[in-house]
Amino acid sequence: MKIRMAALMVLVTIGFLGSGLSAVRADDMPVIRLGAAVSLSGKYSSNGVYTRNGYDLAVRRINERGGVKVGDKIYKLEVVYYDDESTPARGAQLAERLIQQDGVKYLLGPYSSGLVEAMAPVTEKYGVPMVEANGAAISLFRKGYKYLFAVLSTTDQYLKGAVDIAARQAADPAKVKIAMAFENDPFSQDVRDGVLEDARKYGMKIVVDDKLPPELSDMSATLTKVKLLKPDILIVSGHDKGAATAIRQIADQRVNVSMLAMTHCDSAQIAERFGKVAEYTLCAAQWAPSLSYSDDLFGKASDYAVLYESTYHEPTPYQAAESSAAVEVYADAFTRAGSLDPKAVRDALASTNLSTFYGSIKFDETGKNIDKPTILYQVQDGKYVVVYPEEWAEAKLRAPIPGWDKR
Repeated sequence: MKIRMAALMVLVTIGFLGSGLSAVRADDMPVIRLGAAVSLSGKYSSNGVYTRNGYDLAVRRINERGGVKVGDKIYKLEVVYYDDESTPARGAQLAERLIQQDGVKYLLGPYSSGLVEAMAPVTEKYGVPMVEANGAAISLFRKGYKYLFAVLSTTDQYLKGAVDIAARQAADPAKVKIAMAFENDPFSQDVRDGVLEDARKYGMKIVVDDKLPPELSDMSATLTKVKLLKPDILIVSGHDKGAATAIRQIADQRVNVSMLAMTHCDSAQIAERFGKVAEYTLCAAQWAPSLSYSDDLFGKASDYAVLYESTYHEPTPYQAAESSAAVEVYADAFTRAGSLDPKAVRDALASTNLSTFYGSIKFDETGKNIDKPTILYQVQDGKYVVVYPEEWAEAKLRAPIPGWDKR
């Protein structure tokens, strides 16, 4: 019995050391606890895992570099996680739990605009800052929140490049016809609004404008219209499931369009999963490892990608990069505030002007980042290659897309 008890104590100790808290306990360094409800199950689970990975990677890196200085003390970071199950109502409940029961004073955001929309009223109610990296809906920043800050570019910027490219390629931009299919959720509908605004500038005609249900698993009706009306460009936004559905059904139905642009290509892994049928697709993204951004914590954008891939053994999604940037923003704000008072931290966040491996981060009065553009990848020879904006392009755009009989 004594031997068994001793063995059990060893296992408990090993489990505790593996929890990530051992370094804090071993040297008695005080801890700043961040809270996060992320989607580890449900329809956003793949992106939720990327979000958590990004948070964890930045926390680990900061702690390895000696922690965060606040006034005359040094702190380590720790994240308290819950699974929001990809459900807004659950996300709001967990935000309340983190603040009221767990005593967390600083929140990291969930994945998706819908979840951020559900949690923001809770953090605002309690005066708790939330730095989020994966809720891009422009509508979030029109509600007057004072404690919400987003490191990523907003939805109205996501597919602006696709409209610009279509206009440049056309002899007369006003004759360009656009077909759109967007999931009926806050993120995708805000992307749609941005596309409409950009299309109006050129006088382009919208020939298909479909709102599709959540869990975007069937686009066949939309694609039938596309085959009939022959638009010049098809634009799709439905998170990773919508991107996968679009590629699969466009190939199955042999739908020909001169340009295809969508969101969430990389998180849906369209190049890896669908091979040649994903070629030529334009993909909106927040970040790429090839960009020239850098900072003292991670080094260059490419260095971050090497670290992520060696840690998680998968390609680096931009959702992870922006999540790591959110933790960097908190660390910077804690130091500049010189205090852990949530109001002081909030004020420091509001005055952020930070260069990171992910890009420049500077918040306007609404809490959105006004200092970083989006980019467009194109799938070329099975790889995601930056083609827009031209000053960051790794390769020339391949356009128009050849018909299926020539591919």
